[in-house]
Amino acid sequence: MEGDCLSCIKYLMFVFNFFIFLGGSVLLAVGVWVSVDPLGFREAVAVSPLLVTGVSVVLVLGGLLFLLGFLGCCGAVQENRCLLLLFFMLILFIFLAELAAAILAFLFRENLSREYFSRELKRHYQGRNNSDVFTSTWNVIMTTLECCGASGPDDFQQSLFRLLHPNQLLPEACCQGDGHLGEGGIELCVSGLQGCYSALVEYFETYIYAAGALTIGVLTIELFAMGFALCLFRGIQ
Repeated sequence: MEGDCLSCIKYLMFVFNFFIFLGGSVLLAVGVWVSVDPLGFREAVAVSPLLVTGVSVVLVLGGLLFLLGFLGCCGAVQENRCLLLLFFMLILFIFLAELAAAILAFLFRENLSREYFSRELKRHYQGRNNSDVFTSTWNVIMTTLECCGASGPDDFQQSLFRLLHPNQLLPEACCQGDGHLGEGGIELCVSGLQGCYSALVEYFETYIYAAGALTIGVLTIELFAMGFALCLFRGIQ
């Protein structure tokens, strides 16, 4: 009976980690493909620092999943205690890192207030400077969510942006999302624009339950993976 249970756990671990291995391989292949620049993607990606960061994240995540799936598959099939131990330690490290991130997010939640974002926007936002990650991130947010500033358009008064562009009332990103920029200028879109803090809250409220369920699901899978690896490790003679 004990042997049948271990055999079942072994094959479950193999199937589970095989899909992780495939997913990591795909992400790694995409990241390497873009980095190698087969069709001029490097120039397109380099235009936005966010895309450069995204490619780096894809490479790191793909490499991590590739290694995780490889260790899990080989450790389960070969019943190798060393590989299973490495797999367990890697899963444990990821689990503890996620837990630490959740704790830090709770402890420093006051830094995610509307006032904090408004203050940082006044200090660091530059307008059209795509080489600055902070500025380009805010440009993407304002264009995508059709919002302006953290609290509203008034955030750009007495700001670094107004010092750099004294003749410009608002950044162009504030008006690119709703088409007002092409109708006669930035000033026409001042009225009715909400702050991005409220827009982000509304956006994330739509997905908060799905994100929470996904987080719980990932943590549960990690706990089961550690349990299976530990059972196999102890059952292998």
